[in-house]
Amino acid sequence: MPIPDPNGLSQTHELPAGDSDNLTEDSGLNFGQLSEYLHFSPKDGRIWLDGQRMVLMHNSSLGSLRRELIERLGIERARGLLTRSGYSSGVRDAQLVRERWPDADPEAIFFAGTQLHSLEGVVQVETIHFEFDPHQGTYDGEFLWHHSSEDDEHIAAYGIGTEPACWMQLGYAMGYVTTLLGRLTVFREVECRSMGHATCRVIGRTIELWGDVEEDLRYLNAEDFVSQNNAGLSSGNLPAAAPLPVPGTDLPVLGDRQLIGISSAFIAACHMLKRVASTRATVLFTGESGVGKELFARMLHEIGSRKDEPFIAINCAAIPDTLIESELFGVDRGAFTGATTSRPGRFERAHGGTLFLDEIGTLSPSSQGKLLRVLQEGVLERVGGTSLISVDVRVVAATNVELRDAVTKGEFREDLFFRLNVFPILLPPLRERRDDIPLLLSHFLEHYNLQHGRSIRGFTLKAMRALLNYRFPGNIRELQNLVERGVIAAEDHSLIDLSHLFRDEETTRALLFTISSEGELSPESEESALEQFRRFAPANAAGPSLDKLEARLVSEAVAQADGNLSAAARLLGLTRSRLAYRMKKINESNQESG
Repeated sequence: MPIPDPNGLSQTHELPAGDSDNLTEDSGLNFGQLSEYLHFSPKDGRIWLDGQRMVLMHNSSLGSLRRELIERLGIERARGLLTRSGYSSGVRDAQLVRERWPDADPEAIFFAGTQLHSLEGVVQVETIHFEFDPHQGTYDGEFLWHHSSEDDEHIAAYGIGTEPACWMQLGYAMGYVTTLLGRLTVFREVECRSMGHATCRVIGRTIELWGDVEEDLRYLNAEDFVSQNNAGLSSGNLPAAAPLPVPGTDLPVLGDRQLIGISSAFIAACHMLKRVASTRATVLFTGESGVGKELFARMLHEIGSRKDEPFIAINCAAIPDTLIESELFGVDRGAFTGATTSRPGRFERAHGGTLFLDEIGTLSPSSQGKLLRVLQEGVLERVGGTSLISVDVRVVAATNVELRDAVTKGEFREDLFFRLNVFPILLPPLRERRDDIPLLLSHFLEHYNLQHGRSIRGFTLKAMRALLNYRFPGNIRELQNLVERGVIAAEDHSLIDLSHLFRDEETTRALLFTISSEGELSPESEESALEQFRRFAPANAAGPSLDKLEARLVSEAVAQADGNLSAAARLLGLTRSRLAYRMKKINESNQESG
């Protein structure tokens, strides 16, 4: 049934089976249109789908890989790996459709995913039922999957079983719809050929329509400590293992145990975190400001052997040089004017547990020397004290500067650097883990809806396109602030639009893209499109010369590709035969005019 809106008027776009082909054809998103972006360049050994390199390989080879993953890792971990791989593929196809057809109807954009899945040889999709409400931000669809490539190989290896086996395909569907909608959307395979059914039946819904999706989400997470947090996306309730809530609310503290992501860069960092957590090794987190270094440090403590002991954090950049030593090592009574009592420092307070030193590159040379002594000998002296105090502390440090460069410049002690750099973990910026943006948006939206008592439904397609193109100089911290701003600025029961997110005119302009002469997306220039065209206009002409513009574009593309017509055709979004035809016309026109 259609989903009613709060005002009693149905806003739902509902399409029964059979209408999807007409919808995509009317919008230009049919198989023919989509296949124009698939280019084969056998001489180069490359296949392209709109600038994304593809690989054509035997399905049986994928089946062999699937079998080895299952045999070596077990069915649960293998399923997780394949689900996440499919999710990543769905995200990239959603970006392709959104960038190439930014003005297409939302329904056509969603259905384009089913056609791309078929075009890529994965499965034939038949739509049974589909509802998408752009005002409520909800999605509810039912589909049949015919000729599943995964089922072919799974049945050949294991025969008919009791569980569905289209793991990559489920991940793809979740990644595609979640990226377009800006709300976490979960697909479940309720019938499968690997279970003995004639075909596969799949249902996809946004999480509020499903209810409990913890079982579904655990296959999106690389490690158990991540799944504890992503499970919180299924509701506004506190995750079971989360620490202290915000006073007066049921919300987990932002910054505590909320590692969320599925990108390869994020998963690699999580694997490294798990490997070092059970040891006593010093860990150095590096990365830009706002990437979540303290979150990772807290999680390192939570999953390690010291989880029942204190976790003490200090931002070295926030404490004046004159006070940093007393904060770290403590003060004895009478050490200076006003020191009327003895006070333990952060090292003593963290005894038996973990001490997190953020922005460690800002420590003064004197403090660096005393820190090195504590790390080497496990003893310290309070400021003004004379006795040695033994401490058992695991030190975890973080910096957003390159400490090797600081060592070269004489700004950081080389011996301290090597003492800290036992197990470095580089945390990637958000622009390198864009697959995680839809999940993070869904998480922050849920959080701030509860915190501010709002009922924001999601994000418009325009806002999603901008957020996935934005470079996020402030990384996750900036994304979090943008979502909170959007929740406050948007009206209840509506969607967050671009105007609710960005207020700075220059920032907003940078999110508008056009196609450059190289055939790539680039920021829109100050010069209008007509003014750009007029540069190619013949003398005394009232308008631009499209023939001259075409000749210039073809010439520049061929020159940039060093005469390789296949590569030049890809730059222009053409097939090689179409480019050759245009070059022939241009040459004939030049001969006639000459």
